Amino acid sequence: MWQYIAKRLLLMIPTLIGAAILVFFLLRLIPGDVCELRLAGSGLYVDPAEIELCRNNLGLNDPILWQFLSFITGLFTFNFGESMFTGRPITYEIGLRFELSLQVAIMATVTATVIAIPLGTISAVKQNTWIDYVVRIFSIAGIAIPSFWLGIMIILGLLIFTQAWFGTAWMPPIDYVPIWEDPMRNLSQLIWPAVATGYRYSAVATRMTRSTLLEVLREDYVRTARAKGLLEKLIINRHALKNALLPVITIIGIEFAFLMGGLVVTEQVFNLNGLGKLFVESVLNQDFSMTQALVMIVVIVFVFTNFVIDVMYAWLDPRIRYS
Repeated sequence: MWQYIAKRLLLMIPTLIGAAILVFFLLRLIPGDVCELRLAGSGLYVDPAEIELCRNNLGLNDPILWQFLSFITGLFTFNFGESMFTGRPITYEIGLRFELSLQVAIMATVTATVIAIPLGTISAVKQNTWIDYVVRIFSIAGIAIPSFWLGIMIILGLLIFTQAWFGTAWMPPIDYVPIWEDPMRNLSQLIWPAVATGYRYSAVATRMTRSTLLEVLREDYVRTARAKGLLEKLIINRHALKNALLPVITIIGIEFAFLMGGLVVTEQVFNLNGLGKLFVESVLNQDFSMTQALVMIVVIVFVFTNFVIDVMYAWLDPRIRYS
């Protein structure tokens, strides 16, 4: 097992290098110039000599291989340099937003898991009953409703409810406060985007849990366990559910990695200054350094998440053995 973990960790290195090569060179194919955006943002005429000086200061005129080597070195030392647009260190810019995005992703993943696994299990056990139909409608609605629209409805619902019951309209705070500084204010702000996005992803996981559990319940070893007189609860929890959770864990892990940088619209709805918003700003500003650093952060999250999922497979399914 430990040998497998070591091999998987070593395989992350060529994966990250391959992703870095694609990200670095594809971004250089995008038309536009960050120096022109910085200097001509007001629409006034800018001397081409100033643009050239800006390119020299940012290292854009350096040989492309030298720029790539600097990028790779910064990737493994977590020193991505300075933002081409703001001039501040990239690690500082990302650090301001990474904590918020990570907390929302964790809370949304926990919300999705708490909803999906019990509902999917109940739906499979109570197949073709009214309970199954209610759960399926609930899950289909979650897939059909965009999380940002649900976020808007949550905010409007809070405003209407608090105005009707307490006489004063209330909405989530707009200023982010770390959870260790003020837990109540932090949770009162982030619980709503977590619920909106968590419900959306729980719908996918619920349907997957139901489908895989129905397949497992038809296996021969489940029928044998029933023939031996085991309680249905023990059959579901000890024998069927663990095997059925393998694809569900994969979906939840992929969704968690996506949540780290993919909640662009939801962040706008709840006024969250997370990685998704920073993604959009860096692309609009032609900030190559910031964009490639953000993409690599998401790549690292995806690679590490897949590694954790592979390790969890051995715990969930004893038939899996690694060497």
